[in-house]
Amino acid sequence: MRAVVQRVASASVTIEGQVVASISRGLLILLGIEEPDGEEDIAWLVPKIARMRIFSDDEGRMNRSVVEAGGGVIVVSQFTLHASTKKGNRPSFIRAARPEQSEPLYQRFCAAMEAELGFSIGTGRFGADMQVALVNDGPVTITMDSRARE
Repeated sequence: MRAVVQRVASASVTIEGQVVASISRGLLILLGIEEPDGEEDIAWLVPKIARMRIFSDDEGRMNRSVVEAGGGVIVVSQFTLHASTKKGNRPSFIRAARPEQSEPLYQRFCAAMEAELGFSIGTGRFGADMQVALVNDGPVTITMDSRARE
C-alpha cells in the first residue's frame, strides 16, 4: 500500500460538479493499493499516519498529530500511485490491484482511519473521475509504502 500524505490548509474532492468532501486544515491522503496488500498493511499505515507529528506546536515545531491540531482528513483512492514508468512513455498500472480487491481494502482503510482518529473522515468515490483540490501547507508531503516501511 502506498500513501501520499499531504498537510493541507484546505482540500476538497469534487465529483460531477458536486463537492463530496472538504476540509480546512488537516491531511489529504492519496492511497494506492497493489495486489499483495491486505489487513497487515492497513494495520501498519493507519496508526502511523494518524499519529504522525507534522503539525506545528506553539513553538512552531512539527510536534502535533492531526488529532492534536484539530484537523480533518480526506482519503482518496489513487491506483496511479503504483504506475511503472520503466519502459516507454505510457505508464503501466499492472501493479495496482484490481477493483474487486482494492475497493474493499480502501473501505476498510477508511473505516480503520475513522476508528483510529475518533471522528468521521471525508472520502472520494472509488473509481470515479474526481477533481481533487488542495492548498499544501508548508509544503509538507510524505510518501509511505507499507512494503518498504521506511
